[in-house]
Amino acid sequence: MTPRPDHVAALSLGGNVGDVATAFREALKAFERHRDVKIVARSQVWRTPPWGRTDQPDFLNMAVLLNTSLAPLQLLALCQQIEATGGREREERWGPRTLDIDIIAIDDLVMDDETLTLPHPRARERAFVLVPLAEIAADMKLGSQRVSDLAARSEKADMRIDEDATRRLSA
Repeated sequence: MTPRPDHVAALSLGGNVGDVATAFREALKAFERHRDVKIVARSQVWRTPPWGRTDQPDFLNMAVLLNTSLAPLQLLALCQQIEATGGREREERWGPRTLDIDIIAIDDLVMDDETLTLPHPRARERAFVLVPLAEIAADMKLGSQRVSDLAARSEKADMRIDEDATRRLSA
């Protein structure tokens, strides 16, 4: 059954512990198996320096666009379930992780709930979110600004495409 494209959601995936490319592949498969979700685009995988706490390994990051009929908190619950299945343990903010899935935006929804804030409150500051997202949703707006404009102004000097991880996701 193909989900009704009631909502377009932008997600950011990241990780820096273990086999992150495999964690991404398994997460994408889990989204694809869900009857109310359809992946419509995904970026390449980017290798990025750590953000927040910098004394840890580089991260792999990518962006994904979904069509979904899930409500925002239902999508959040699905993302957290996929993270947990992928071995995610929430021990330290901005610390090492096997898999992190953030909802960046759902349509042009503005939401400030104790559980979920949309658009993601720090997405505009993070090149590791903006650059992959600009690949697949350049015209999407976060607030009043286009993702491509935000990405162009972001600090991305130390970011690079991880061709091996990108290729592994396509295999």
